Amino acid sequence: MSAPKHLYSEIPPTKIRNREEKFREAKDNPFWIFIGNFIFFSMLKNRFYSLMFKGLENFEARDKNFATVFYAPHSNWWDGLIGYVTIHFILTKFGKFRMRLMIEEMNRFPLFQYVGCFPVNKKSPQSAMKSLSYAADQLKDKDIAFWLFPQGIIRPPHHRPEVFQSGLAYMAKNAAKKFGGVNLIPVAVNYTFLRQDRPEVLLEFGEPKVVTEPNFDRKEFTHNLERGFENFLDKQQENISKGDFEGYEYLYKEKLHWWRQIENKLKSIGMKKED
Repeated sequence: MSAPKHLYSEIPPTKIRNREEKFREAKDNPFWIFIGNFIFFSMLKNRFYSLMFKGLENFEARDKNFATVFYAPHSNWWDGLIGYVTIHFILTKFGKFRMRLMIEEMNRFPLFQYVGCFPVNKKSPQSAMKSLSYAADQLKDKDIAFWLFPQGIIRPPHHRPEVFQSGLAYMAKNAAKKFGGVNLIPVAVNYTFLRQDRPEVLLEFGEPKVVTEPNFDRKEFTHNLERGFENFLDKQQENISKGDFEGYEYLYKEKLHWWRQIENKLKSIGMKKED
């Protein structure tokens, strides 16, 4: 059997399909958020042994007068769901936040509109700019938690170098100009097998960058974010490779199945207690 080809493309899906997509404004519908909380958290627990996170003190250190943009790597299908669960389950200890997330080809999942999502159509620069302008306007409220993939496209895991599109800098500049500022917080996300039979998710929140001055060069700003983000991701990966999990806490951890409990019992049979 031949190896899979073309798993990753530099061309966005909406451009490949060359289809128009109806623009839908993001809404915060309590009923559908309740349904989403149940379904998405159940999906996560069904596929991953645990979700661990650290660095929430960095979120607490943000400027609470401004909205927050979390920017994270985008390497697989689960990334958007991780963003949803982070905002609706991890950040709740600090209050209630309204999620915003751009989704390409959202015409396939129109109900996502009611949990804070809106489409981005990259078929043409004009269509993409409409979504980006709408995204920037969402940052006017301090209870907005915007989850963004600045690469703008799915990349292979641990892809290097990190290359951002201009959207994050555009949003930061406009938020500083129109609303006085915005918080930018990097999030490292790692899907990995540790000592269990299923993979685990590790999240780390980086230090916030509070942008209040709009008169910056977007290319230089983007380049600095790219390098800082790359170093941040590499540091998390280095710590994981050393078995250093200091500071992590569990959002959830699966209880041992009966066969794992039996396995642990069998391992203990015949073992002598240390003097």
